[in-house]
Amino acid sequence: MEIDIEQEKKHALDHIKSSTSLPVLIQIETELLGRNGKINLLLKQLMKIKPEKRKLAGMSINVMKQEIASLIAKKKKELTQTIDSEKIDTTMPGITIPSGTLHPVTIAITEISTIFSKLGFIRMSYPEVEWEYLAFDALNMPKTHPARDDFETTFVSGDSHPKYGKMILTPHTSSGQIREMWRLKKPPIRMINIGKCYRPNWDATHTPMFHQFEGLCVDENINITHLKGALDFFGKEYFGEATQTRLRPHHFQFTEPSFEVDISCTMCRGSGKLEDNSKCKVCKSGWLELGGTGIVHPNVLKAGNIDSEKYSGWAFGFGIERVIMMKYGVDDIRNYYSGDMRFLNQF
Repeated sequence: MEIDIEQEKKHALDHIKSSTSLPVLIQIETELLGRNGKINLLLKQLMKIKPEKRKLAGMSINVMKQEIASLIAKKKKELTQTIDSEKIDTTMPGITIPSGTLHPVTIAITEISTIFSKLGFIRMSYPEVEWEYLAFDALNMPKTHPARDDFETTFVSGDSHPKYGKMILTPHTSSGQIREMWRLKKPPIRMINIGKCYRPNWDATHTPMFHQFEGLCVDENINITHLKGALDFFGKEYFGEATQTRLRPHHFQFTEPSFEVDISCTMCRGSGKLEDNSKCKVCKSGWLELGGTGIVHPNVLKAGNIDSEKYSGWAFGFGIERVIMMKYGVDDIRNYYSGDMRFLNQF
């Protein structure tokens, strides 16, 4: 087999000289010098040439490769200079590439984690698909509790666990309390559990998927004053130094006594009125409901294998979307998941 190397070289060099733009030249470079280009194909054909002519043909192909590479580099320089001088005003500023920002929920998670780390709390995250026992029974919620109805909880298709019951999408982060007690086996326990929760609700203040952060503190002689101190610290760190917190008696199955936590409104500073003396539309009374809290019920400690006679603790569960709404005055929780850049760019 004979290879007309000179003819191949002449054709390649003419092709390069005739190129009029960088994209065309780059395409020619790939066709000639690429992995599956003309040069490599010629080298593969050397095995078909008579042995006495093979060496000379190989040397000629390598010379051809060098001349092609040299001419391509020269042509690139010419075309670049032409573009710079004829089409581009090098004194013009470049096009600014818009930079992304973190989602407001991500920002809040980072801020909340940092605040509680100052109190010695460790950040944990537990499964989004949970067993019914850990989400309800271990939290002192009986079989007849309305929260266990399928209008309130999303059940997952699958085999039930012989001990822990059906699978569900976790409706709250409180199941993390039991898992954390099981993990550490004995106090002291200081946990902040942040995760996604699921409830089949959709309106201005509820979405089917939302985020909660759960606080748990268990040790000897823990009482309500420690709880109030932690909440005061969080309120001032997250909402501002002027923020006040208060506890209102309430009822939750997994705490006793139980409380609702309120903070002074961030819009009217707890007065219930704006600067123009009009009624605050955010709080209407000077206070905003933050979430639920209380002293951990002895039955919950027992489910976590903790001695309820020796140890006590407090816990709380707050919605992250809700604390963002309260901090910035957002009136519709669905904005966080609408994908509307006009809203997200504000953060």
